Amino acid sequence: MRRTHLAALSAAALAALAGCRTAGPVAPAAPFPSAPAPAPAAPPPPAPVREPRIALVLGGGAARGFAHIGVIRVLEQERIPVDLVVGTSVGSLIGALYASEKDSFDLEWTAFQLQQDDLFDFRLVNAVMGMGYAKGEKLDAFVRAKVKQPSIEQLKVPFAAVATDLNWGTRVVIDRGPVAPAVRASSAIPGIFEPVGHMGKLLVDGGVVDNIPIDVAREKGAEVVIAVDISEDVGNTSIRNALDVILQATNIMFAENVAHRKQGADVLVQPDVRGVGMLDFTQKKRCVQSGIDAARAAMPRVRAAIEAWKAKQAAQRPRA
Repeated sequence: MRRTHLAALSAAALAALAGCRTAGPVAPAAPFPSAPAPAPAAPPPPAPVREPRIALVLGGGAARGFAHIGVIRVLEQERIPVDLVVGTSVGSLIGALYASEKDSFDLEWTAFQLQQDDLFDFRLVNAVMGMGYAKGEKLDAFVRAKVKQPSIEQLKVPFAAVATDLNWGTRVVIDRGPVAPAVRASSAIPGIFEPVGHMGKLLVDGGVVDNIPIDVAREKGAEVVIAVDISEDVGNTSIRNALDVILQATNIMFAENVAHRKQGADVLVQPDVRGVGMLDFTQKKRCVQSGIDAARAAMPRVRAAIEAWKAKQAAQRPRA
C-alpha cells in the first residue's frame, strides 16, 4: 500500500516536470509603477505695478484761482493722490495752502474767509514812488498766518512755486526755503505788486514766463500731470482806469503764455471762469463750483492717464 502511494507521487512529479519543459517561457513580473515626474514650478506672478507719481499744476489767474479749490476737492473725493504741487501766481498760494494740510475742507474754509483786503495793501504812495500799487506785505502776512509750516521742506506735500527774474526774464523755481516769500514772489503781478527781493534776485509773478509750469512738474519726477488752466477767455469790456489796464494786459500775457505750454499735461482741466475779473472776489462760490464741474468731467481722463502709465510700465518689464 505504501509502495503504491509513493509510486503515484513520483508519477505526478514527473508529469509536472514534463509540463514545465513544454510550456512557454514565464512572463517577467510587471515592474512596480514609478512616481510621476513633478510638474515644473509655475513662475511667480509679477509684482503689481506701482502707482504713478501724480503732480497737480495750478496756473495763475488771480481771483479766478478759487476754481483750483473745487478741482482739489474732487481729486480728494475720488481718492486721486497728489504727490507734488507746482503753482504759479495764485496757483502758488492755493498750492501752498493745500500742501500745508492736505485737506480740501480746511482749504475751502480758509479761502471763503479770504477778502481782497487780506492780500492787497494798495497805497497811492506806492504807485507814485514805488514799483507797484501794493507792497505785498499783507499777502506775506496772510501766508505766514495760514500755512503752518514755515519752510517748503516741511510741507506735507512736496511743493514748488514759480516766479520770474525781472532782471533777466528767466524762470525761477522756488522749492526750498521759507514759504511766504516764495508765494509772494510768485504772485507779484508786475505793476500791481512791488517786485520781491528773494534768493538774491528781483522776482515778479511767475506767469510772466510760465503761467502753467507743467515742465517743472516733469523735471521733478511727475509721471502723470494734471494741470488746471484758469486763463481762458481774456475778454473784458470794463476797462476804466490804469489798474484795469495793467490787469487786462497781464491777463492777455498769461493766456498767451499758456497756449503753447498746456499741451504737455496728461490731463488739462479748464474751469469755466468767463466773466470773472482778476480782482473779483465776489464770485468765489461760482469759481469753486466751476472747478468742481470741470474736475468731475475730467475724471475719466484722469483715471485713463493713470491706467495708461501703469500699462506702459507693465509692458516694459523683461519677459521670463
